[in-house]
Amino acid sequence: MSPSWRTASFARPASGGEPGSGAEPASAAGLAAGPARGSTLARDVALVCLADGLVGLSFGATAVAGGLPWWVPIALSVLVFAGGSQIAAVGVVLAGGSPFAAVAAGAVLNTRLFPYGLAVADVVGPVSGPPGSASGWASGSAGRRWLTRLLGAQVITDESVAFALRQSDPARRRAAFWTCGVSLFAAWNVAVLLGVLAGTVVRNTGAFGLDATFPAVLIALALPALAELRTRVSAGTGAVIAVALTPVLPAGLPVLAALAGLATGWRPRRPGSHDPTPPADRPRGDRVGPGLDPLMGER
Repeated sequence: MSPSWRTASFARPASGGEPGSGAEPASAAGLAAGPARGSTLARDVALVCLADGLVGLSFGATAVAGGLPWWVPIALSVLVFAGGSQIAAVGVVLAGGSPFAAVAAGAVLNTRLFPYGLAVADVVGPVSGPPGSASGWASGSAGRRWLTRLLGAQVITDESVAFALRQSDPARRRAAFWTCGVSLFAAWNVAVLLGVLAGTVVRNTGAFGLDATFPAVLIALALPALAELRTRVSAGTGAVIAVALTPVLPAGLPVLAALAGLATGWRPRRPGSHDPTPPADRPRGDRVGPGLDPLMGER
């Protein structure tokens, strides 16, 4: 929905030694690390929900005050649940663009969710385990497994993926993903509903500066991705294309035409410039250093 939030790193709990290894058991501090991590996760998720809730509030108010029916922002929030795409689509419509251009703009922004889904595929679905076990509760029903995956796919956002990827333990990854995803889904939809109610009362949202929310949020979404020079050149080229075509094309189409800026960042790979085999996976005899015999590995 919004740029990936930086969350606090979670320390790994101290673990007891293997039986017969002579290692000391977990300390009291290590045993207390679990509740501490849980409280930190809840605090960080609450802060994210608060920040995105303010954006959802302004989104609902601006959409209704701009002339859209009250059910449009609510339906987008429940069915699409992607703040950046919702803001882009509504912004195109309010600017006079066609519904096709609005859907296309939102779909382009949502393409980032495809690699997100691959990154958290292990936590989106039901817990795996043998049939009849406590961890394999979803093994007996294919319909329930698909329902769990559909719900998990619905709550894939920048924030829920960021929280999940910060964890190394599979159980903590799953807990972080679902805690953030479900909490954010509830907070966002409640905030949009409150914004719709406010928008029906306050018709001139520009008096409160809410009309600046859409471009501000879109800029915030784009800034974290501009870390590399190649990306900045592509984004700058696309911006120039969009600005140049704005007086000529209908609203929404200049944004789609700006995708041509991606061509400036594409570079053909030179033959032999990349070795697909990582150095760590090469055979020992292939790692030849100065003064080493390539066959015996001796000086």
